[in-house]
Amino acid sequence: MGTSSTFDGPNNDRPLVPSFVDDSDRDDGAGDDAGEGQDGADSDSGDGEHALAAPPLPPPGPAGRFTAPRANFTTFARSGGTDRRSLGRAVSGYVRSSMGSPRSAAQRMGTARASGGNVVRMLQSVQANGIAETLRELNLTALAGRPIEEVFAGLADYVCPEDGSIDQGIARNAFIETIADLAEAGITDIDGLTSEQMTTVFELYVAHTIEARICNDIGTKAVALPANPAAAQKVEDMLHDFILRGVTDAVARSGSNIQTLSPDQINGFVTSVYEDAFQILQAMGDAEAAR
Repeated sequence: MGTSSTFDGPNNDRPLVPSFVDDSDRDDGAGDDAGEGQDGADSDSGDGEHALAAPPLPPPGPAGRFTAPRANFTTFARSGGTDRRSLGRAVSGYVRSSMGSPRSAAQRMGTARASGGNVVRMLQSVQANGIAETLRELNLTALAGRPIEEVFAGLADYVCPEDGSIDQGIARNAFIETIADLAEAGITDIDGLTSEQMTTVFELYVAHTIEARICNDIGTKAVALPANPAAAQKVEDMLHDFILRGVTDAVARSGSNIQTLSPDQINGFVTSVYEDAFQILQAMGDAEAAR
């Protein structure tokens, strides 16, 4: 698809921050990676001025808390996606033992949640005002009439602005992965977005962020273990489908309509979806492990 040369970017005569971008929740996960170095994962709590504005760092997690989930995930990957029990143990163990609880797991997704709120606001803006007006606000009118994938790619810098951190990279890559899924999901008319399609875009984004976070913590290089490329693809597909099921159930549990959420409700909705998704994934993992 390509996203680097489809347009020249915004000019300087309009604000660079569109109305659908909200920074109120962006730093609440800034310290969530503290203590990761004890188990070999990354810490991106920031430094300098950004660190001064961040909330106090939580205490380091127990050493080795990723060991068992990582081992189970590796077993699942080596099976070529056939060992669903190991997948269940890996996911449920990640939420329960590595993160401590579904709530803690959701809190660790602070940057992804902030960008998730921007996804909702962007979809609301497009649905309410039309894509032409949304693009005009950003000086991206050159994208008008282009395929939905190119339009969404042009909006990536505003939905998931880059700051060089691992968490922001996860959020941005998840948005790009979501764009790649649009055609398969039957979403091709950006000016004709239905409420159901808006929900699908959001669910895909959340699922990709959780998938990336889990892989970053316990699945690094594991999905490449099967020598057969088809088996490696099956591992990735099964993990994605497993997580997407949990996210879809979480959104359904919320009983909310993305199209009608008020500005004051969006951040709370996104946070509750992440927390419920991790809770559901833990239960799903336990069920798979018990088979």
